[in-house]
Amino acid sequence: MSTETASVPRTQQVSPDLKPQELSFPLPKALHTTGHVHLTFLGHCATVFLATSTPGDSGGSVKPLGSFVYAMPDRKNSKSTISTTIYTSPSSIEYTTRVAKIVARRIGMPVYVGCSIDPHALELTVEEEMEGLSQIVNLVVEKYEAQK
Repeated sequence: MSTETASVPRTQQVSPDLKPQELSFPLPKALHTTGHVHLTFLGHCATVFLATSTPGDSGGSVKPLGSFVYAMPDRKNSKSTISTTIYTSPSSIEYTTRVAKIVARRIGMPVYVGCSIDPHALELTVEEEMEGLSQIVNLVVEKYEAQK
């Protein structure tokens, strides 16, 4: 009886290389609130998860996951985006959809966005909410451009 050893094929790393990025920053105008962003850029899409924390949050507390939205740029109209809600949380769906559509349009590829940020619970004015949204979108676009 011969004992032949089967050669195991070598694995090779292929693009895209999965390198998630985790970022934290103070939200503008939201006193003592930290924004958290988890980014993963793939060759064909991006995933973005958004959350906030405050100094009073306990480490063992369970927070709601929020809403989950898929958005992609419209190929026929560059100023438009198409979005689909995958999971809805009433407190965060509007903010999640807005972020998903803006990011998809700005980076030019499909985006999955999960978000538990509730701007009403943070008691922000419309201007403060928009400033925070702009900072999040600009950060995501900046990181996307840097990894390209």
